[in-house]
Amino acid sequence: MKENSENSSDCLSSADGLLIRSVTPADAESLLAIYGPYITDTAITFEYDIPSIEEFRGRIQNTLKSYPYICAQKDGQILGYAYAGVFKARAAYMYSVELSIYVKKDFRGCGIGKKLYTELEKQLKNQGIKNLYACIAVPTKEEDQYLDFSSQNFHSHMGFSKVGTFTDCAKKFDRWYSMIWMEKILSSK
Repeated sequence: MKENSENSSDCLSSADGLLIRSVTPADAESLLAIYGPYITDTAITFEYDIPSIEEFRGRIQNTLKSYPYICAQKDGQILGYAYAGVFKARAAYMYSVELSIYVKKDFRGCGIGKKLYTELEKQLKNQGIKNLYACIAVPTKEEDQYLDFSSQNFHSHMGFSKVGTFTDCAKKFDRWYSMIWMEKILSSK
């Protein structure tokens, strides 16, 4: 689960010349190809089964009704994507969102995530969003073949602070995982 920036010859230049654009439902298959290995090979997401293309396309369409859903593309290939979603369904939470990000395995640690989040934050700020939240799986043991602290470290680097822990709240691969919540405040109004 370590970042692959040292092992990928493409990584050195992968963040250069990236096109950051809004996702369309037609991108579902490319995005699902990135997301699928996170489901089957990691504890980064707690889905057990890869959704169908139709279901994933529906998720994209639903998100785009209210929030940005963007991807990083280079030479016609989508290398990663990020989106905002409902933090809590009650109306009073409308100025807060939960973020998700997935980068193609061989391109993690190449700066793509930073570019995606920077653009996503800009769009959300323009939309009047005040608080950003990330719900992140963390291993309960230092060494875990399915999960490491990369997501927590990435979010810290992007200015998020840890605000809570849910201990052993999810089970995948026959082991328990904890979740942390991280927060970034975009606006004080």
